[in-house]
Order: sequence, then C-alpha cells, then structure tokens
Amino acid sequence: MSADGLEVRVEVGERALHAVESRLDCVDALGCRGVEVGEFVGVRQRAFDRSDAVGERGRVRHTVRWPRLPVSTLGATLKASDGEHPFMKAALVGVGQAGGKLTEALVRNDRENGYGAVQGALAVNTARQDLTPLDIPTLLIGQSVVSGDGVGGENELGAELMEEDTREVVNALDGTITSRTEAVFVVAGLGGGTGSGGAPVLVRELKRVYDIPVYCLGVLPGRNEGALYQANAGRSLKTVVREADNTLLVDNDAWHASGESVTDAYAAINDTVAHRIGLLLAAGEVTDGVAESVVDSSEIINTLRNGSMAAIGYANADASPDPEENINVVTSTARKSLLTGMSVPETTDADAALVIVAGHPDRIPRKGVERARRWIEDETGSTQVRGGDYPLESDQIAVLVLLSGITRSPRIESFLDRAREAANTDPDPEPDPAEAFQNDDLDGLF
Repeated sequence: MSADGLEVRVEVGERALHAVESRLDCVDALGCRGVEVGEFVGVRQRAFDRSDAVGERGRVRHTVRWPRLPVSTLGATLKASDGEHPFMKAALVGVGQAGGKLTEALVRNDRENGYGAVQGALAVNTARQDLTPLDIPTLLIGQSVVSGDGVGGENELGAELMEEDTREVVNALDGTITSRTEAVFVVAGLGGGTGSGGAPVLVRELKRVYDIPVYCLGVLPGRNEGALYQANAGRSLKTVVREADNTLLVDNDAWHASGESVTDAYAAINDTVAHRIGLLLAAGEVTDGVAESVVDSSEIINTLRNGSMAAIGYANADASPDPEENINVVTSTARKSLLTGMSVPETTDADAALVIVAGHPDRIPRKGVERARRWIEDETGSTQVRGGDYPLESDQIAVLVLLSGITRSPRIESFLDRAREAANTDPDPEPDPAEAFQNDDLDGLF
C-alpha cells in the first residue's frame, strides 16, 4: 500500500479489462495495455503483496493501482458485471416527480462510487416536464387523459392512469429487470399524485409478473408540506405496505436543515438517501477472506422479509490504524446510526435488523462488530439481528443499520395522526400503530 494509491485485484473473463473514470496502465495475460474506459468488469477491492497476474480456473487476475479514494466516498471506484458479481443486483423504477429525482440520485451514486449494484432504472410520470431534465430512461403515461400535464396531486387519478398503462410500463422494463435481478425497488414520494397513486399499483403488478422481491422506497412528506400531501401519503402508505414485500421509508423531516430552501433540501435529502441505499446494495458477498463476516444480498432480503415497513440509519467516524482502538469507535458509531441517523427518526423498535460495518478491513475489529450487533439487538428488542462487515478503502469506519418491522415507531404514529386529521377523520384515543393499517380511518387507494 502506497501513500498515493491502493492496489486493486481485478478478475476478468475472456473480455479485455476496462476501468472507469480513468485510464489504467496494466499488463495482463491477454496482452492489453493502456485500457480505455468502457465495460464494467468483476472487481474485488483489497491490498495485495503480489503484483503479478495469476491465472486461475480460466480467469485472469490483475493487480493495478488506483488513486486513493476520498474519505467521504467510502466506496470502490471500479465496477463489476463480467462473471461473479459481489453486489446485490437491483432494478429501480421511479414513479412521479420525487420518485424520478431520487431514482436519478441513486443511479448517479451507484456510478460515482463504482458499486455496479443498479442494473438499470426507469422514471415513470404523467407530467412531461418532470421527465425532461432526468438523466435516466423515462416513460410518460396517461397521455390520453392528461396529455402530459400531470394529475395535479390527485392520487386516485394517478392510480387509475398507472392501472391503464401498467402493461406499457412492464414492457419498458424489459431488459432492465432480467434473470440476474435480485430485487426491484419502486421509488416514490408518497405525498404527490402520480407517485402516491401509481406506486402501489405498479408494485402489485410487478409482484404478479416477477418472482423476486418488490420493495417500495417511499418518501413521507414533512410536517409543513400541506394537508393534501399528508392525506395522500396516508392513503398511499396504507395501500403500498399491503402490496410490497417491504416499504423502506424516508421522512422528509429527517435531514431537512432549518432555513434551507425546498429545492436545496430535496436535493440534499436525495443525495443522503442515495448514499445510504447505495452502500446497502453494495454490501454484497466478498470472497478470499477480505471480509471477516460476509454480508450478502440474502441477508438484506431476509431482514426485509420480517415486517411491512423499514428504515435505514447511517453514521461514520475517523478510525485508528490499530483495530483494537476502533472497538469503541464501532460501537459508538452504531449508537449514533440508530439513535440520530435513521431515515425515520425516533425509530428503535423493530422485528429484525441488519448491521453493516464498512471500512478498511485492517481497521475493522471483529469484537467491535459483534458488540455493535448485540447492542442493536438489545436496543431494538429483536432477536433477529444480522451483522457483518464490508471492506472499503477508507480512513473512516461507517455503520449502516437496517431496521425492518417498524410499525411501532412513534414517528410513523405521528405521521398517521396528521394523515387522519388531513383526511377529516378523528383519530382514536391511544391507537395501536399496527392497527392503523387494518382499520378504515384512512381509505386505501384500491
């Protein structure tokens, strides 16, 4: 390991080696030099003592040098798709204005950090002007009814238009959702019209067509976003939690800084969410002893299988080169991730959890990871707490906490109270949050 870069071993099959965002001078058994930017290849990030290329089982291993990554990146720069893939392979479908922008942020984060976890993405909307600025594939629906002008916050109309054009959306996803796709995320702001109405309809149809988990990444409106948004989100959430395999929630108030403009706030929230979700998807299977305890896509799927709603937390801190000195760093960062870094604040009670400690493998203490897992277990009251580490080239340690089965969250209960009030219904005294999804205080969309 040198001061100006790290060594990365790259595994490729019969195709030439390509890199991302730069040009690498490498010598491989195929005889290529000065490789151009291009196709993604299988990557494992790790420092190696050897610099020679070694053939193994018909594959070629290379050790190349890549500039040291910024601490804030906490991700690899090379990407993978040729052969064995270390990441969870996901397809994204953004519905509505907020869903399209967040999906674009997720794709951008995946590309910039070189995760390669996002197989493809599509933004769907009834408003043409909301699709035009997006740098991802788009699809305009409902043209025969609203002529590309949107639904004006009417989520029932958004649901109807999605229902009418569902076949067109599914056809547009051909090639994005493939046999290698492990999960689909339908991304939507739950307070608008097209997103809140269309997302539950699309989730239901995708679950009918595909035999893989279909999740919803839903954004709840902030307290000051108006009665229509609260009522729309209440109805949409009640419906989508019934249809999706799990609904990963983001509260708009979680990371909205005071005095920040709405435009700047939404852009910052999107980047914050994309960083967390990107790291979650990237935490895939790592071989050759790089990770002490592997976290793969099945751990994410099994965690999300427990419960109808989920939230994600994140925190990071500087790490010492001595792993023993990082035991308290890991545990304190895990506490911060759960107590102050959750996408749904005030959420600590859960049916299942996944704890991922990311950082340089030489700096992650096994004892610290286990202590953090046990602390999360005690704090959440769950006996289903999975944990592991994810190796990254960084001088920091980050802890990602995924909670599933969070219906008892006071923040969600508070939101449901606002939604009921906005829908002109009186909330029951001392309601059980879980029963809010079974009663008729809020109408479902369908």
